[in-house]
Amino acid sequence: MNKIIMITGATAGIGRATARKFAENGYDVIITGRRTERLEEVEKELIQYKGIRVLSLNFDVRKRYEVEDIINEMPDEWKNIDILVNNAGLAVGMDPIDRGNVDDWDRMVDTNIKGILYVTRAVVPLMVARKSGHIFNISSIAGKMEYEYGNVYCATKHAVDSLSRSMRIDLVKHNIKVTNVAPGMAETEFSLVRFKGDKNRAKEVYRGVDPLTGEDIAEVIFWCANLPMHVCINDITISPTQQANIYHINRKG
Repeated sequence: MNKIIMITGATAGIGRATARKFAENGYDVIITGRRTERLEEVEKELIQYKGIRVLSLNFDVRKRYEVEDIINEMPDEWKNIDILVNNAGLAVGMDPIDRGNVDDWDRMVDTNIKGILYVTRAVVPLMVARKSGHIFNISSIAGKMEYEYGNVYCATKHAVDSLSRSMRIDLVKHNIKVTNVAPGMAETEFSLVRFKGDKNRAKEVYRGVDPLTGEDIAEVIFWCANLPMHVCINDITISPTQQANIYHINRKG
């Protein structure tokens, strides 16, 4: 029987790349997302891999009862989840704190913190019952160091970093691994969402840099998930070679 991985925010970027990586290596995959058409597109891509199953769950991680109901109503054969990747997250806007858009703040807090909590609360009891499982929380280098105009986004990713450590403590007695993954500059939809569709501004973020891709992060997640059972990577920070930290970037040209 194949192992099962569940990935939130699987319709693009890191989530989609992770779904593809695990599917091509024989995992059954549960993909979740808000965008129905994109979810269907990813499902069609994944079912081309022979010998695996795909389950699509259309929900918004910000909606507690929607998350609970849909996960609880999954067919029993899908509830033996071996790996949960809490990937759904975003940054919106770059305003100073005194001119911040409160709607943007709410969207980040509701997605990046509460979304992880809602999904984890629904899935982890299934792992606890089996005394086995591995949770990946996708944080950010912004969860390690703050930067100008990052205020609320940085705060949410610091929360993810802290939650990962707390989960590890709470779940160690149940033989459940928890890995915090903190990417640096990764060219996905991240900047396009942050700048609300401004393609030129989003492209400027990566000027002169060979950034990470969703596939790079997926490779790291897969490696961590397939280490020996007695080994757990608690925390891993990944950056492009040209990026030492938030502020030190060796841009070319």
